[in-house]
Amino acid sequence: MSWHQERLVGFDLETTGTDVETDRIVTAAVVTVDTDGRQPEPRTWLLDPGVAIPRQASAIHGISTEHAREHGAQAAPAIEEITSALAETLNSGIPLVVMNARYDLSLLDRECRRYGIEPLARRLRGETSPVIDPLVLDKHVDRYRKGSRNLRALCEYYGVPLDNAHNAVADAVAAARAARTMGVKHAVIGALAPTDVHNLQVRAAAEQAASLQQYLRRTSDPKATVEPAWPVIPYAG
Repeated sequence: MSWHQERLVGFDLETTGTDVETDRIVTAAVVTVDTDGRQPEPRTWLLDPGVAIPRQASAIHGISTEHAREHGAQAAPAIEEITSALAETLNSGIPLVVMNARYDLSLLDRECRRYGIEPLARRLRGETSPVIDPLVLDKHVDRYRKGSRNLRALCEYYGVPLDNAHNAVADAVAAARAARTMGVKHAVIGALAPTDVHNLQVRAAAEQAASLQQYLRRTSDPKATVEPAWPVIPYAG
């Protein structure tokens, strides 16, 4: 069977902000999504990130600094558990679906390094693969479609329910189902093996970054740079 007809595991983070180098994990979900109608099987974490959660971030995911401090787990043990769960998934060959993987997987990598935890890449028998990123895939198969490409927009376009956006479980499940629908709709990716889809996205993400960088330099910032690496931004520190 094709990858989109088999088990997928969705992964999502809600965080303190948008900078992978400095921001922290607040909630995480690793969710098994099967094709036989069974309810998705989630593992979830609420962390005390160790820093104040900005109001604008709380307004998005609903977790306040006070709530995280009172009910959240210590960050380091939780990050170890999250990373172990992803390593188990990837080492088993099950595709890991991550919307905008470059953000979530890079931020997780930096959290591991912050707490002296072995990063995901070092736990794997090969590369960080196979990862399926609905954002990269959608831009690849439907390059010229206008409008937003965020998760809510993709779910609307592909007919996937998303009832509780910015809840880590809801977003992880929706991303997996959106990726599955893309595989059905677009034979050019649906017929590929998971590792081939992964490798296609490495090339596609670099091409998309180069195109955006060219656009930004032409329209607003002559020195703009857009990171081409995917699914993890290399650690420079």
